[in-house]
Amino acid sequence: MATRRPERQNGAVATTQQRSPQALRTIGYFARALVLVVVDGLALWGLAAVLPGIDVPTFGAALLTAALIALLNALVWPLATRILLPLTVLTFGLLSLVLNAVVVNLAIRAVDGTDPTVAATLLVALGLAVLTMVVAPLLDFDGDAYHLRVVRRRVREGRRANRTDVPGVIMFEIDGLAERVLEEAVERGSVPTIARWLKEGSHRIVAWECDLSSQTAASQAGLLHGSNAEMPAFRWYERDSGRLLVANHPKDAAEIERRHANGGGLLADGGASRGNMFSGDAPRCSATMSVIRDRQRSRSSEFFAYFADPYGMLRTIALSVADVAAEKRAYRRQRRAGAEHVDRGGVYPAMRAAITVVMRDLNVATLMADIVEGVPVAYSTFVGYDEVAHHSGIREPDAFAVLRKLDDQLERLERTARQAPRPYHLVVLSDHGQTQGAPFRQRHGETLEEVVRRLTGRGAGVAAPESLDEAWGALGTMLGDAREDPSAAGRILRRATSDRATPDGDVALGPTRAALREYDEINAAVSGRDGDQPELIVLASGCLGLVYFPGSPERLTAEDIERRHPGLLAGLAGHPGVGFVMVRSENEGAVALGGAGSRRLSDDHVDGEDPLAGYGENAADHLRRHDSFRHCPDILVNGAYDPTTDEVQPFEEFMGSHGGLGGTQMHPFAVVPAEWSLPAEPIVGAAAMNRQLRAWLAETGQ
Repeated sequence: MATRRPERQNGAVATTQQRSPQALRTIGYFARALVLVVVDGLALWGLAAVLPGIDVPTFGAALLTAALIALLNALVWPLATRILLPLTVLTFGLLSLVLNAVVVNLAIRAVDGTDPTVAATLLVALGLAVLTMVVAPLLDFDGDAYHLRVVRRRVREGRRANRTDVPGVIMFEIDGLAERVLEEAVERGSVPTIARWLKEGSHRIVAWECDLSSQTAASQAGLLHGSNAEMPAFRWYERDSGRLLVANHPKDAAEIERRHANGGGLLADGGASRGNMFSGDAPRCSATMSVIRDRQRSRSSEFFAYFADPYGMLRTIALSVADVAAEKRAYRRQRRAGAEHVDRGGVYPAMRAAITVVMRDLNVATLMADIVEGVPVAYSTFVGYDEVAHHSGIREPDAFAVLRKLDDQLERLERTARQAPRPYHLVVLSDHGQTQGAPFRQRHGETLEEVVRRLTGRGAGVAAPESLDEAWGALGTMLGDAREDPSAAGRILRRATSDRATPDGDVALGPTRAALREYDEINAAVSGRDGDQPELIVLASGCLGLVYFPGSPERLTAEDIERRHPGLLAGLAGHPGVGFVMVRSENEGAVALGGAGSRRLSDDHVDGEDPLAGYGENAADHLRRHDSFRHCPDILVNGAYDPTTDEVQPFEEFMGSHGGLGGTQMHPFAVVPAEWSLPAEPIVGAAAMNRQLRAWLAETGQ
């Protein structure tokens, strides 16, 4: 949806049209502030009556105290937040509560002359924050009023420079959402904003097909840089360098971008990258993994306006607590029902809240700032649905609940666009989907690595640490941005996180810290630096398995594998949890093998039953492309997919997965303005989608 500015007269916006919205916003702000002061005064008076350690005897004193709190917040808070921004990010906003308690303490002392206790002021600060969280949206006449006022002040010059009739474009990526699941969400009422766009005819859904492997790194490299060649999975082994690459390891992400970027990425012309894996050559980035050490482009100051709202972060904290409770309820419900599930204990509920609430709100806040400034194009990834669907399932109620909250953010961006110096198109897209299915290990009692070891008789091998996943990586990147801030707080944060900081610039959180140590140990082993190389490397990316024999300087052929490990290929291809394996034959080239047949990829000749039946009409093309990669594994293994149940068997511990072939994981979407042209042909591959996005941007005048 493009929000239009007033029509121009002789090249300028008519004066009465220009002033009216500003006047309404000013009147709305002061009316809202007055009502909030009265409500806060009543709340403060009530809290003083029931809390020990605080004494505000009259309503008049409470009202005056509330007014002073509001004044102090307006004058002091933005400066204090800017100074302490990195520490605020580190504490995920808890420092905001402490700062707000200090303001409350000062106001009570100034008005009443009493000395409230620390506990009392913290409780008052929390109570006022919760009340404001509930009341403020009911009074918010122009949407996120305080936040947007701060933004407008900070970007005044940029707004003037970006005033134009050429529409800007905001690309809102919902990681892991398949087209079919989006359509179901529309029917269920889980995405009312998108449903309204479709019903009113302002937007339409454009389907596309991602590459093998169907995961964020390959898709975003293609979408943002126009190339994702030589990326066989989320993690892979490279014989020439003797190392593993894991896409969301900051050092590896930077290397991947170096290989694919040419300076002319999708966001190169004044764009912004928010919370992505790769930058698209954007000159302005925040929480973008591949450029975390590039301080010319990656700046934590982009979060300033969000934290400058004294109640915005406290609202996020409250929503995070609610999300933790919702996750625990959903997990108990799933277990009581006897449904298939994976373990979601430990730190997962807190990590989920950080992803689905904190990172979401930060990304939306930076997008709102981009809109108010008039940035021509911005791209932001929201990983909350992907994370919840991995652990709960792609159609579980809590996964759809996350979609509802993401849809709410689209409405906030719509409102914000009314204050932009240019019209805006809002685009919603995904990088890949997910396919439902219980893990391979749960179904068969052993992992893929254990199956390969059993069939080869090899007791020693290497498997990559699974805890280096997208969610932990996104959080570490955000904190890595904050700790590089040049302020005194940035220096304090660097010292505070020195034991968790990696040489690549991010912060290792949760199990990622141990996983990174394991990752380094694995790289030392596979490179041979610590002695002999392992005979076997087995890696997993969803339902895609990669088997390497690193002792060979070149990729082994099917005949080599059979001579060295008789029965391995037949054992894998015939396993009930495996759909097919792909190897390269000396005589026939690339071949897909199944339990009851094979398919020669050079000419699509099939012997017996076609092992690729049910995996999509482009499955053979995807495998042919994969076979051409320099780092294609000796054996590529795809988990079994059942088209009747639409379920796949992933090699990782997920209920919803992606990475290989089979089902909805290969079918993302783009919700685009209806006025944009229809693609001339089906869009297959992220690079093709990049070309289509560029064509659409050109249509808007960019």
